[in-house]
Amino acid sequence: MSKSNKKKSAGLHNSMVYITQHWQLYVFFLLPALALTIIFKYIPMGGIMIAFEKYNPIRGILESKWVGLDHFKRFLSSPDFLSYLVNTLKLSVYGMLWGFPIPIILAFLLNRIERTGVKKKVQLALYMPNFISVIVLCGIVRIFLSVTGPVNLLFGSKINFMTMPQAWRTIYIASGIWQGAGWGSIIYTAALSNASTELKEAARIDGANIFQQIKAVEWPAIKSTVIIQFIMQAGNIMSVGFEKAYALQTDLNLSSSEIISTYVYKKGLLDGDYSFSTAVGLFNTVINVILLIAVNKIVAKMNDGQGL
Repeated sequence: MSKSNKKKSAGLHNSMVYITQHWQLYVFFLLPALALTIIFKYIPMGGIMIAFEKYNPIRGILESKWVGLDHFKRFLSSPDFLSYLVNTLKLSVYGMLWGFPIPIILAFLLNRIERTGVKKKVQLALYMPNFISVIVLCGIVRIFLSVTGPVNLLFGSKINFMTMPQAWRTIYIASGIWQGAGWGSIIYTAALSNASTELKEAARIDGANIFQQIKAVEWPAIKSTVIIQFIMQAGNIMSVGFEKAYALQTDLNLSSSEIISTYVYKKGLLDGDYSFSTAVGLFNTVINVILLIAVNKIVAKMNDGQGL
């Protein structure tokens, strides 16, 4: 065994001895986090039983009538099921196709700014939209795209974009990119800090252009991060944010804006059909898990076995 391996094994042994001797300290600090996780993450999972019952709030979960898969059959046989599923998939897939590369491109561009002061100001301008509330953002979008808004004044038109089903998806995706792309670039900017400056300088001396520098030096530094982020986003492809979709909805754009999450809200809280809405939400979650596993396996095969 080499000296470095001996030092590592000795250090690991010493750490384990210290943890064993002072286990009470670790339990004391970990207990609040474990308690919060169990109370707010695991215990509520018992509510999934509602999806298989005709839930009665007075009787409670344990005494409500068991109906099995009836709510799932009702949803799958609904004439609107395909419409909600297609709207959700289109919004997620298009949002990922257009929105996923933007933070990576921003990180590459930010990495080329050498003046620290200028770089910080640009980063501040890019990060600021992330701190705007979703509801405030939707209000801004509605004002800008209203009949008397700046967009119509600029083009001399009187189009109410928020009532157009064909425009709603573009509005949702574009506003999301504007709000989150700068903040999403942080993780890639951090990963790019691991890129070798010596290799970059050598590439410049050899006459490599910007794209060649990115391909040879910068891309390898963030490749694994990009893969992980892609798998996570693909696994959440059915988890479209409810708040923004609902806040941008109008009666005239429902054919494009009605997705599974807004449907669950309306059936569960507005109509009081708790069991059915829970079944629809569970169906959505199961599809997400299946997609996450499938995408992880596909990416692992394409990337020499490297996935999550």
